[in-house]
Amino acid sequence: MTMGVLRTYQEDLVQQTSRSWRTGHRAPCIVLPCGGGKSVIVAEIARRTTENGKLVLFLVHRKELCDQIRETFRWWGVEMSLCNIMMVQTAARRLSRMKSPALIITDENHHSLAATYKKIYEQFPDAYRVGVTATPVRINGSGLGDVNDDLIVGVSARWLIEHHCLAPYDYYAPSEFDMSGIQTRNGEYDMAEAEKMLSEKCIYGDVIKHYRTYARGAKAVCYCVSIRYSRMMAEAFCDAGIPAAHIDGSTPKSERDRVIAAFRSGEIQVLCNVDLISEGFDVPDCGCAILLRPTKSLTLYIQQAMRCMRYKEGKRAVILDHVGNVRRFGMPDDDREWTLETRQKRAADPFDVLACEKCFYVFPKYGKDGKRATCCPRCLAPLKKQTEEKPPVQEHDPEENTAAELEKVTEVHVVPATPAQCRTMGDLAAYGKARGYKPGWAYYMAKRMGLIHNDRRTSHSE
Repeated sequence: MTMGVLRTYQEDLVQQTSRSWRTGHRAPCIVLPCGGGKSVIVAEIARRTTENGKLVLFLVHRKELCDQIRETFRWWGVEMSLCNIMMVQTAARRLSRMKSPALIITDENHHSLAATYKKIYEQFPDAYRVGVTATPVRINGSGLGDVNDDLIVGVSARWLIEHHCLAPYDYYAPSEFDMSGIQTRNGEYDMAEAEKMLSEKCIYGDVIKHYRTYARGAKAVCYCVSIRYSRMMAEAFCDAGIPAAHIDGSTPKSERDRVIAAFRSGEIQVLCNVDLISEGFDVPDCGCAILLRPTKSLTLYIQQAMRCMRYKEGKRAVILDHVGNVRRFGMPDDDREWTLETRQKRAADPFDVLACEKCFYVFPKYGKDGKRATCCPRCLAPLKKQTEEKPPVQEHDPEENTAAELEKVTEVHVVPATPAQCRTMGDLAAYGKARGYKPGWAYYMAKRMGLIHNDRRTSHSE
């Protein structure tokens, strides 16, 4: 049986998961950005489990993913006679007829707070569990503390770009839409209202013009607000001489396979859909993501925006955001601090990004020196002068003793906001100390991040 080889950071996550179980946790959650290789990580965990003669249950939330995961697992060497890959709805209906698994793996783990997942977990209380996701949070801000007891955070999207595991990208926001008047239902925009607004204000010709200008013929996945809108967008591309097609969840599998094969070969240049080509759905490499689907879901935004960032030497991906998602969530590779706890939702439009009025390039409002940008870093066009603003001040706990903030100090080590921002052993030591981590954590992270070389310590095997 053919089997691949894990990258160092992937193997590290497998080891951390094993260590989590050994130290008393029952249900850790692995966090890794889109494109980081979560499927091969869980394939390796499943392979080791079935190799020991134990049963694995792998849960997915969409039927389209079952065959895809099954193919990956077979390729990786998982003993499939001991591995059930099932839609969560199917598993929930068959609980009384299922053998008790030793391990339950949950794909796209941010869905696992739903009642169907909990029903399965409660049926098999003795099973170990592990989930994988790029965004361990629900659309309403709920954390995953009700279903997971440990958070294992891998490398950041920025790290993956810097180490040639994801492609770098350019982000453009050619349109501005005021979504404040659109109603929200179940935490998400009302898509009927959003479709009406986009149909009235978003001219198909502008979308095509910007695609030609910035993507320059690269294969693109276009995310639309509705099936009707997606079909119309595909037709508009075709009318403009750009081969395009639409697929959705109801498209027959044979037709969908034909369209994706044509996209892979280059016969089709733009693939239009709603949310189909998002979570876990395998689609050939593309160089552009066109966002015509406004959302309040960080998960959906990241899944769709980063779809074009699969690494290829010399490639630079292009994201065309026509619905202002970047203003709701920031850049797709921003460092984010994850937690299992539920967080208060932030106020609307809190992210400090600017879009050049000349070339539409999106970039941070403040540079690394803390100063406000005065010109576009892409086309160097000067920005309009605005009232001087100060960088936003981080909110503090109201019960926190603020007297300490007034204490005069002569020297201070600035603590980075995330491990990914640490550049030296000293940064890691300061970060770990601020969070109460054991002293060995800084050494371990420095080794993993490549800050320490030629280590001769003997590694612990499972």
